[in-house]
Amino acid sequence: MTSGLGATVALGLEYDGGAFHGFQAQRGVPTVQQTLESALSEVAAESIRVTAAGRTDTGVHATQQVVSFSTHAERPLEAWRRGANSLLEEAVAVTWARRVAGGFNARFDAVARRYVYIFHESETAPALLRGKVAWSRGRLDEAAMSRAADCLLGEQDFTSFRAAGCQSNTPYRCVQAVSVYRRGAQVVLDIAANAFLLRMVRNIAGSLRRVGVGEKDAGYLARLLARKDRTRAAPTAAAEGLYLVQVSYPDLDIAYRPPPTLL
Repeated sequence: MTSGLGATVALGLEYDGGAFHGFQAQRGVPTVQQTLESALSEVAAESIRVTAAGRTDTGVHATQQVVSFSTHAERPLEAWRRGANSLLEEAVAVTWARRVAGGFNARFDAVARRYVYIFHESETAPALLRGKVAWSRGRLDEAAMSRAADCLLGEQDFTSFRAAGCQSNTPYRCVQAVSVYRRGAQVVLDIAANAFLLRMVRNIAGSLRRVGVGEKDAGYLARLLARKDRTRAAPTAAAEGLYLVQVSYPDLDIAYRPPPTLL
């Protein structure tokens, strides 16, 4: 059944990034966007196009991605969740659905994104957590990493952590909160900002790892920021350690959802 009035719906998603070539639709490869749009279009009996809060890269996971779409189809909110999940493959799931104001845009209305990056310490590569954490052979110094990360707070030029293919008009971003802490054999980078540059979190994680293994001192990241030169920073950290865990909006309460390995 359809209506000329239309509706705007927001959905929460979780997915295993290892099953997809990123979020954004691409020709010839599986992506989260194409997979989701196909399922929603079948539920709606019309073509559905979604907008995401963050276009995660290949291999990057999400526990709390947010997407929005407009539709003329009249469906109960639970029908969007359950209907889509009945059609989606196991690597992605709709966790909630909400009716939002017309014109709501999951990307442009977001005021903050929060990511978690997980380093897992072990002598051998983890088998059960393969693809879900970044492996670190040997112990990391999380206290030194935490001191190094303090310089990231505030609005700054993050050129040193910006990937070459980034299409943003400006290298400035405002980091609202950042912490590095230990959870057993895992060291976690938890960072929130108004937005992120392409591979910014993974580039930060790669440089923090150099501090953690003792290759660099706690002032390393501050020096990188000042130089504004990506070539001076460490290689990009592996995608499998990264999770999008929360997106914030002025009028929509979205809870933090930790990665399963941290529960």
